[in-house]
Amino acid sequence: MNRARSPLRDAAVAAGVTDPSVLAAVAAVPRARFLTPQLVHLADLDEALPLPLGQTTSQPSLVAEMVEALELAAASRVLEIGTGHGYEAAILARVAAEVWTVELVPGLAETARVILTDLGVDNVHIVCGDGRLGLPEHAPYDGIVVAAQCVHPPRALVEQLTPGARLVAPVGDTGAQRCLVLRRRADGTLEEVGDLGAVRFVPLV
Repeated sequence: MNRARSPLRDAAVAAGVTDPSVLAAVAAVPRARFLTPQLVHLADLDEALPLPLGQTTSQPSLVAEMVEALELAAASRVLEIGTGHGYEAAILARVAAEVWTVELVPGLAETARVILTDLGVDNVHIVCGDGRLGLPEHAPYDGIVVAAQCVHPPRALVEQLTPGARLVAPVGDTGAQRCLVLRRRADGTLEEVGDLGAVRFVPLV
């Protein structure tokens, strides 16, 4: 397949993504490698799919929208909350210089580590822990993306953002989530600068 014209890249374009680096990443990352064997045949569908232990891997076009909304530069350092099997981390790794990602479930974190290592991705650092706390020891970050629903963005994450940097997260209760794009002001407060629409993510725990 010509990955430059992959179905998932086309889906991202249809969703409104225009950043060339994000589109190239979506085309280049083999989603099938991040799925369970039973679901590999669905890899080119632009749909969220289940992972083990009640988790999910997000719809690829939404992943692309969220990554684009961070407005990362090639030299950026980014934090991801909710690694899953590492698909979004692999996209981020092609857009940013350094990716830190936190996964609560040890089995998922280990699977992601194996997959990313096998693919030769060497700028993603996986930590098993509580994503609500972020990774203050490696802060600040030029962007933070949260792949789980939170009623409010955890204050610890906001404090780990560089002033002017963006946080993208599904915000709201379980039945009414919006994927918001938030920017940290110089005084440490957040302002909403975008809304990627209604979404449905598993809760941040």
